Amino acid sequence: MARLTRKPLWRGAVGLLAGLYFLVPVAASVIFTVDVPGQGFTLDAYSGIVSADGFTDSLLLTLELAAATIVLVMVLLVPALVAVRLGAPRLRPVLEIICSLPLVVPSVALVSGYSSVLRWGPEHLSRTPLFQTFTAVQDKRFPFVLVLAYTVMALPLAYRALDSGLRAVDVRVLVEAARSCGASAPRAVLQVVLPNLRGALLNASFLTLALVLGEYTVGALLGYQPFAVWIVNTGGNQAQLSVAVSVLSLVVTWMLLLVFAALGRPRDRSRSLSRSRRAGRDAAAPAPIAQEVA
Repeated sequence: MARLTRKPLWRGAVGLLAGLYFLVPVAASVIFTVDVPGQGFTLDAYSGIVSADGFTDSLLLTLELAAATIVLVMVLLVPALVAVRLGAPRLRPVLEIICSLPLVVPSVALVSGYSSVLRWGPEHLSRTPLFQTFTAVQDKRFPFVLVLAYTVMALPLAYRALDSGLRAVDVRVLVEAARSCGASAPRAVLQVVLPNLRGALLNASFLTLALVLGEYTVGALLGYQPFAVWIVNTGGNQAQLSVAVSVLSLVVTWMLLLVFAALGRPRDRSRSLSRSRRAGRDAAAPAPIAQEVA
């Protein structure tokens, strides 16, 4: 029995190697930022982050782009996945292939396509209302073209997270149960299906946020300065500050991951059942009144 319950040593060794693989570079980065030759231990690299030129503007811009990207990804994917799951299961492979295409398209090729369209539009549509659209999406204050690019790049990650959540929930049964209680189809999806996908929605949002925070190629080639581009540009003349910002962003990302994981913990099934019953009772409440009037 002791031999059967004893854990293999190789599991611990693999876990230790994996931990060292991730922790050693982080530790080396931290040492580089706090150990200055000739001065010793100092936190000047971290204390100067907030006051660094361009830090606040680039970070706020990136967070705004991330919020817009998350909203656009959810608006595109959630209705499509739920509709395919309920009404057209045979189209699921087609949707999966479409959402996986960005994995095989390099970021440079994607930027090249965007640049060609952005150059072609003003030249051929200068006398049409679409000219203002091409100008608006390239606004330096909020470049919506980056949101479009980030949305395309986030589709594979968000699709996998949402599809895993839908596989763990019997959407058809939930919708039919809510409909049998009198709830409409949109109400059944909003009040019964989506609460059961809370973990998947949070995971997809976190993956999209992490992608936007770390994406460099698209912003740099299109001539904008989001957070990742600012870090690289700062590293040219302030290496310690650049590494300190990278370490801080990594720590913040880990903290957000823990928060999203805590928020995504499944609740009791009784709450989901009571929610579906409540939605059905609310939708069916006018029915007895109509019968009495009749």
